[in-house]
Amino acid sequence: MANTKPVPGTGGDHYIPYDERTGDVSAVYFTRDLSAEGLQKIYRRIGANMTGKVGIKLHTGEPHGPNIIPRPWVKALIEKELPGASIVETNAYYEGGRYTTEQHLETIRINGWDFCPVDIMDAEGTAMLPVKDGKWFLQMSVGKDLLNYDSLFVLTHFKGHAKGGFGGSDKNIGIGCADGRIGKAMIHTTPGSSDPWDISDEEFMERMTESAKAVVDHFGEHISFVNVLRNMSVSCDCEGVAAAPVVTPNIGILASRDILAVDQASVDLVYALKEDEHHDLVHRIESRHGLRQLTYMKEMHMGNDKYHLIDIDNNDREISLAEAVKDVVPFKAEP
Repeated sequence: MANTKPVPGTGGDHYIPYDERTGDVSAVYFTRDLSAEGLQKIYRRIGANMTGKVGIKLHTGEPHGPNIIPRPWVKALIEKELPGASIVETNAYYEGGRYTTEQHLETIRINGWDFCPVDIMDAEGTAMLPVKDGKWFLQMSVGKDLLNYDSLFVLTHFKGHAKGGFGGSDKNIGIGCADGRIGKAMIHTTPGSSDPWDISDEEFMERMTESAKAVVDHFGEHISFVNVLRNMSVSCDCEGVAAAPVVTPNIGILASRDILAVDQASVDLVYALKEDEHHDLVHRIESRHGLRQLTYMKEMHMGNDKYHLIDIDNNDREISLAEAVKDVVPFKAEP
């Protein structure tokens, strides 16, 4: 740990409106086109830095998970935009369909991720990445195969999360690149505790974010982020078929080179929905103090919480959050 007695920040249950934020502004691209074509179109706005050997970090889901990013979308993206890329994952911290490498590979087969290489990055061991200016950590344990990649494309299903409040790009790499035994324990568990999940609220958000920062810093200019705001259960994809039913409307896809901007814009779009449309997801975010992910990313100089929201469906016109969500419809599960 970086300090003997770190103190968590506060305010993870308090939403900061856009006009109360300060600082620089990043570009966030937006499309309402929730399809394989929409994903390819928005990827092209932030994908030029994907050079060399590319890893695609996404959540492959528990067996038969209903809400994960559709496999055909990812298959088409790899075929048309990222030939030779591999999906990268790490084993889970909890017992289930992804706890061991063997179980994880079987779950990947069940869920249909069989059209490209899938690298369980901690299958053969771990590596340590430095955490610059960390409060909780000086370094973070990750799957060692992460170091085999030149670029990382962070493809995230944005949704709720039982511990994090929401799961965006920060969670996807902060938890998802930490290895299943050491790194994830560093984030979730106080050393010596009998409860493997005893760290919560602001402290959890800060630990997870420091882990994400280690990954962001490692890849430097060769990391990009896409958040898919579709099938947004309050439950993470790690809950599989036990996930709570989706009630939040689908919104679209966001992309940025800035991890904070893309997660902040995703949260902002949820808050921009009507009260009856976003109540459950907002409650999940605030009850877990998940908004601390955003303020801590800003404190850690990981990006900007102000952005230009660029509508790629309409000639790259900058639009407001209200304009982006004005035509959403009640959620209806796909057949």
